[in-house]
Amino acid sequence: MSPLDFLTDLFNPDLAFLPKALMVAIMSSLVCGVVGCHVVLRGMAFIGDAVAHAVFPGLAVAFVISGNLVIGGTVAGVLTAILVAIFSQNRRIKEDSVIGVFFVAAFALGIVIISQAPGYAGSLQQFLFGSITGIPTSDLYVVGVTGLVVLAVLLALHKEFVTVSLDRESARALGVRVFWLDLVLYILITLAVVISVQTIGNILVLALLISPAATARLLTDRLGVMMVLAPLIGGLSALIGVYISWSWDLPTGGTIVLVLTAAFLLAWFFAPRQGVLSRVLNRSWRRLDPESGPMPATTTTPEPVAEVAS
Repeated sequence: MSPLDFLTDLFNPDLAFLPKALMVAIMSSLVCGVVGCHVVLRGMAFIGDAVAHAVFPGLAVAFVISGNLVIGGTVAGVLTAILVAIFSQNRRIKEDSVIGVFFVAAFALGIVIISQAPGYAGSLQQFLFGSITGIPTSDLYVVGVTGLVVLAVLLALHKEFVTVSLDRESARALGVRVFWLDLVLYILITLAVVISVQTIGNILVLALLISPAATARLLTDRLGVMMVLAPLIGGLSALIGVYISWSWDLPTGGTIVLVLTAAFLLAWFFAPRQGVLSRVLNRSWRRLDPESGPMPATTTTPEPVAEVAS
């Protein structure tokens, strides 16, 4: 299918679900791209995956009672985050162990709940792997408003989040409320995950949080630029992924993730400073002329994220 045919289908009244799915995918990718920058900087990939599991029971309950998925997922994610924060105060058990217990238990609870709904198999597949059909118009407004709220909170607390990300102990010494900032970030991750589940699925949603931010991190050393590149990479990958999945009748969530992975691999190999090819060429240049220093294209010293953030 050519891009022109795809554009025609987007404006086809009989395929009204397609533009809705595309808009939800792009909006959720933009939000996840910005939130994911903090996840990557803090090394919180496990947390992102755990939150994706934690929202599942709320989504299942909302689905069974025909309620709002965003509200259901948010309530479940926040309650689980609070439980983890409380139980983590016991120094005999590390935080990652508590997360492993509660978030996986929440996911299991969600499976049990949704198994009681009619059409259990189809419903479970939709939640786990995403679906581009059946997205109501109201969800567009919910995703849009929720996304704006998440971005607004991130902007308002940007300095505090960056301070905690760079050095938690120094942040505490400066009087920053690290515990509450962690809780707020968990909630924002939860919201980002919930608005992404319908198109990309609960299992694959972690890719939206990690891959765009990790790709952007390879392309720049400036935190501000990273937070611009990450949502752009996520949004463009969502557009390409929906186009490919619609053209070749492939699963939407899986296709978007593969596009994100391809973008990451391209950056890994071809990034101007951090790419494998750039490093190999730089070593070869030094061997040929040891006194010349690095290649001209890489003479600029990368700025640490810490310096840029400050």
